[in-house]
Amino acid sequence: MSVVKEFKEFAMKGNVIDLAVGVVIGAAFGKIVNSLVTDVMLPPLGLLTGGIDFSDIKIVIKAADAVKHTPAVNMNVGLFLNVVIQFVIVAFCVFIAVKGINAIKKKEVPPPVADPVPTNEEVLLTQIRDLLAKGK
Repeated sequence: MSVVKEFKEFAMKGNVIDLAVGVVIGAAFGKIVNSLVTDVMLPPLGLLTGGIDFSDIKIVIKAADAVKHTPAVNMNVGLFLNVVIQFVIVAFCVFIAVKGINAIKKKEVPPPVADPVPTNEEVLLTQIRDLLAKGK
């Protein structure tokens, strides 16, 4: 089997298509959550904390040197906090979505199990057993 044919079969499977759709929707959902965090949640949080903009919080490891034209080396702790907050919100939203979908799904009741129909051999063996029991 050629590699191209194998790849075509792989790419056309339903799971791969579903995964691709999920990635695209996830990327769009990430933008929505990013805007929710950056534009809606962080400004009031910054107001509560005295106007602190989390994205401005940084630890300067090495200051910029104007003479040598070297930029500052910073640890951007605030940007990391923004990403952590976004992750927690995304995880919570996904949790709520999955919980809602599971609640909407109808719980499938397994069909009642019918008594198994005995095979011809079992019927014959039962008849032989009954005849032997009568003979005693």
